[in-house]
Amino acid sequence: MKLYAERPVRACLQLLSDLLALAWAVLWISTALSLREAVSRLDRPGELLASAGAGVSEHMATAAEAAERVPLAGDALAAPFASVGGAGESLTSAGTSFQASVADLALYLPLVTAVIPLALLAATWLPARVRWMRQATAVRSMRAMSPEAGSRLLALRALTSVSPTRLMGVHEDPVGAWHADDPEATRVLAALELRRLGLRST
Repeated sequence: MKLYAERPVRACLQLLSDLLALAWAVLWISTALSLREAVSRLDRPGELLASAGAGVSEHMATAAEAAERVPLAGDALAAPFASVGGAGESLTSAGTSFQASVADLALYLPLVTAVIPLALLAATWLPARVRWMRQATAVRSMRAMSPEAGSRLLALRALTSVSPTRLMGVHEDPVGAWHADDPEATRVLAALELRRLGLRST
């Protein structure tokens, strides 16, 4: 698999684009991890709320049990403590719910933060890079063939990939020249295809 061009300028541009793509991916992954850590810290109020609710429920339950032991008026005395204990359970439930919401946010928000930029990279840079590598690998195989066969195939590729303006600069009828096996036109067309991909003629 051919990874980089053979011409220095094209190879430097490809290397630069790869480094930029890597930096882009690292930036957004790091941002997502930092965001997850920051959001995860938000569960502290929920933890305190749940802990306070549990404490209230426990103490009120103990007080209600003690009040129930009072002869005659025990049930009446225990009722307010039981009511406050119920409020404590509500606090515990609210704190637990808050922690669950923070946990969900800490999962999905960083995920979206990372996935969208990485998907953009995968939809733009990656296809172009893979397409070049496949084309360059195929063209390099053609270049390694016998000079006549290799030039013919490279010239044929040039007819389908090089701009019409550049083709007309080679010959007024480049397709006809290729069919007629014009050696000079075929050689120049093959060189155009190699140059298009940043590869050397030899």
